[in-house]
Amino acid sequence: MARTEPKPRFARQPPEVRRQALIDATIECLKRYGHEGLSIRTISAQAGVSVGLINHHFPNKDELVAAAYRHINSELIAGMQAAVARAGSSPQARMRAFLESWFSAPSLDADALAVWVVFWGLYRHSRLIQRAHRETYQGYVSLLRGMLAELLPSERAARSGRTRRARGGAPAVDLRLAAIGFTALLDGLWLEWCLEPGTFRPAEAVELCEAWLAQLVRRNGARS
Repeated sequence: MARTEPKPRFARQPPEVRRQALIDATIECLKRYGHEGLSIRTISAQAGVSVGLINHHFPNKDELVAAAYRHINSELIAGMQAAVARAGSSPQARMRAFLESWFSAPSLDADALAVWVVFWGLYRHSRLIQRAHRETYQGYVSLLRGMLAELLPSERAARSGRTRRARGGAPAVDLRLAAIGFTALLDGLWLEWCLEPGTFRPAEAVELCEAWLAQLVRRNGARS
């Protein structure tokens, strides 16, 4: 029996609501079909709207995919920022809240890996994806560096170029390099879990990150 596509629904909705519904449909289609199977027709079927309605809100598929990328990144960063804000003023509590948010839904979602693979593949060649990345990633970097600076208070002197040294004569930790290393650890654990969820529990990932940070704090000579 031939498969019938759902009939488009033409209920009137505010433009921002309709755009968000199309973005959500795009994300779902990326999970199911990847970039090769993604088309305006598959998105319209998923959203239950006409192709013409999609073209009314987005000039082409690339614009829609970039909007989906921007939405996913913004949602993840907003969730982390909210978790950190609720944690109070303790640097350790704020960092734990960040880690628990990172290693939980929607960030920790094996199905979402297919979406990120598409975004990564497009990044090198799509200026739209590159722009969306720049617009959203800065919030993540600022949040991460801010929390690391709270844990490593003596880093301010190291950033200014002075030869500040932590206890024991070791050089103070460079905040930029610390952020790069910490991001690599986070991304690596996230990817490992998405590929093989049974490898470790999210709580164990939080413990691994906190142990790494504790070593960084001790090296910096800061009191935790």
